[in-house]
Amino acid sequence: MEIPRIPLGKWIEGGLNWLTSEYSMVTRGISRVTQTGIEWLNESLMWLPEWALLAIIAGLCWKLANLRLAIGAVAGLALIWNLGLWEPMIETLTLVVIATLVAVLIALPVGIAAALSERLYRAIMPVLDFMQTMPAFVYLIPAIPFFGIGSVSAIFATVIFSMPPAIRFTTLGIRQVPVELIEAADAYGATRGQKLFKVQLPLSLPTVMAGINQTIMLALSMVVIAAMIGADGLGSEVWRAIQRLRPGDGFEAGIAVVILAMLLDRLTQSLRKSRKS
Repeated sequence: MEIPRIPLGKWIEGGLNWLTSEYSMVTRGISRVTQTGIEWLNESLMWLPEWALLAIIAGLCWKLANLRLAIGAVAGLALIWNLGLWEPMIETLTLVVIATLVAVLIALPVGIAAALSERLYRAIMPVLDFMQTMPAFVYLIPAIPFFGIGSVSAIFATVIFSMPPAIRFTTLGIRQVPVELIEAADAYGATRGQKLFKVQLPLSLPTVMAGINQTIMLALSMVVIAAMIGADGLGSEVWRAIQRLRPGDGFEAGIAVVILAMLLDRLTQSLRKSRKS
């Protein structure tokens, strides 16, 4: 006796087709705005000479962290410049910055709401588990019918993929604030908003920054994978090297990704430590 196969794939495909047709005007508007933002940030960063942007990043590393990170940033970025990967690096950085900003803007309110509402917390945790265990490549599938081939689809997939850590860490940070401090705020007559913005958020900021750090790292990894759907940047250099069987070019682009990832990671960790201190 054969058990009928559940047509789950057809249901999902039908739902995506319905959403694409019903909300095409919305997705086109989002696509235009996002593409404009990508082009503007790309052109702004490319307008600066390589040495000027390198000096700005080095100064930022020195100010936020230490001289050692500044020297490492200069050496790493100079290597990327020497390899002729400066423009792809800028394109990758643009996608990561925009995707991270959108993900954080969505994640922070959701994380705060989940921390303050037990019912929402229980409802959202399984959704986050699902989002984090889903293979990264799957997020590229719905991006194409909504936004087509290109960098906008990459932003969409990257936001969905990188958002869960920011939500989790925001919720965790607020829920870990000592109960004694909350009771003290209540004793002084603090309102719910005052407790949130003057007690809970400041104390949870190091944990929130750790979540943002994880979001940036996931965004960078997803932007590289999104080269499969036409995203520009270092990922497209890796994908092109695979297609043309040029391992040397692929390793050069991969090293540039590692340098960019280490730089972003150290900068966000420095921000986290400065906030904690």
